[in-house]
Amino acid sequence: MSESDSASGGALGSAKGGASGATGTDGALPPRAAEIAAGYAAAGPALDLGALLWDGACLPGAQIRIPLAMLNRHGLVAGATGTGKTKTLQLIAEQLSANGVPVFLADIKGDVSGIASPGAAGDKVAERAGQVGQEWTATAFPAEFYALGGIGPGIPLRATVTGFGPVLLSKVLGLNRTQEQSLGLIFHYADAKGLELVDLKDLRSVAAFLVSDTGRAELKGIGGLSTATAGVILRSVTAFEQQGASDFFGEPEFDTAELLRQAPDGRGLVSVLELAAVQDKPELFSAFLMWLLADLFHDLPEVGDADRPKLVFFFDEAHLLFNGASKAFLESITRTVRLIRSKGVGVFFVTQTPRDVPADVLGQLGNRIQHALRAFTPDDAKALRATVKTFPDSPYDLEEVLTGLGTGEAVITVLSERGAPTPVAATRLRAPQSLMGPVPAAELDAAVKGSSLYGRYAQAVDRESAYEKLGAAQEAEQRAAAEAADRAAVEKAVASGERPAGRADGRSDDRSGEDPSLVQQVVGSGMFKSLARSVGTQLGREISRSLFGTARRRR
Repeated sequence: MSESDSASGGALGSAKGGASGATGTDGALPPRAAEIAAGYAAAGPALDLGALLWDGACLPGAQIRIPLAMLNRHGLVAGATGTGKTKTLQLIAEQLSANGVPVFLADIKGDVSGIASPGAAGDKVAERAGQVGQEWTATAFPAEFYALGGIGPGIPLRATVTGFGPVLLSKVLGLNRTQEQSLGLIFHYADAKGLELVDLKDLRSVAAFLVSDTGRAELKGIGGLSTATAGVILRSVTAFEQQGASDFFGEPEFDTAELLRQAPDGRGLVSVLELAAVQDKPELFSAFLMWLLADLFHDLPEVGDADRPKLVFFFDEAHLLFNGASKAFLESITRTVRLIRSKGVGVFFVTQTPRDVPADVLGQLGNRIQHALRAFTPDDAKALRATVKTFPDSPYDLEEVLTGLGTGEAVITVLSERGAPTPVAATRLRAPQSLMGPVPAAELDAAVKGSSLYGRYAQAVDRESAYEKLGAAQEAEQRAAAEAADRAAVEKAVASGERPAGRADGRSDDRSGEDPSLVQQVVGSGMFKSLARSVGTQLGREISRSLFGTARRRR
């Protein structure tokens, strides 16, 4: 968009009560503009976001920056559809990578893959670079591409059901608080008995067992699971499987340490989760993003205030994460966001309005990039006024500015190197240097299959877990019951003086070498005492769980 377009009507960057010209006769910045620009000066490394907009003009001499050390103080990128949020993510990700900081971002529409290819020069790019004082050079950045469960282009990203945990899974299944607690009981039992919940059929089999006559007795010591609640959980899991969710759960489980890597040239690796193929399952992918973040939280050590973050995590379509969330889920998100900062991870939520983010979370987001908002309806106007109230006092008429911003322009306030909020700055953002659009499908496929991680995660593994162990135990119980029936028939025949009939399977009835405790071992023990002993070295003891109930994985 040209400068004349973006400044049309004189609204963009206008100050309350009017202002003097954009620059003085000697080229100096107006006093108020100079004061705003001074708030963004940085002695250490910083990301260049763009140039200040003031009184309808773009001032390339007033650069708007965010200190690199403040990226772990979290942030919010918001704005209406089509205002340039995705390009803002791309711009920030490029500069983080150039500074050696790994980045994770979700590609919902399939157009962020271009970060791996150099951008295309053109008149619009040259115009934007000239307006904001940018030395633009087409540049590709090191990237790795992932796909949930291997659906779509990317290295398959999977989680085990145990690793995912009951709180996140309850959010995905749409369970209420009582059902969430019951699901937690199922997880607790599986942990205690060494029944690995690797995929959804494992969860379904354990839930079905616990409402059976044999399984119900197993829960007497820790609280019962009602048949009705278990039925709801089973139906929810079945429906979830029918939606294609089985692909997302299984092994090999993704090791989130892969997201912390650098390229051989020292630049941070940009991990792109391709979600275009599963964008019709928003609750699932938003919960998966939260699982990635929670898993990182488990494993990373405390680093305090470092000179740069270890990872910056962009949480796109953040409103999907919070819609209909339980109180326990929201509390877990709030604690994770608050505590993960000290582990060197910055989290940026990307959504349409700040109202999409709960107040307790929003209060922890120190960096704000607000693209244009629309006010076509009374609800829009209410959202606009609420957004304005979340900004510090400003010389701008923010209601007017926010509705007048063009594509690739935003109102910004971040944390300075001292940790204090910077003045509010209407900003024309720089142009990304990588390709602003998707790479060709063949090129993306080649990048995925050429990755060193492809061989590690491409093929799903279905090892023995709860489903197989429960099936084997059930077969053993049935076999023991049949043998007991045979024994009873023989004893009855002997007592009556009749010749016992041969076994249907042709096997001898001689049981002289049989372990006499077989029936007691399988049935009298509730089926699972011996099973727990056999797997005790793996998962027989309770797995430590995090804020979300996700299991800590040994590296």
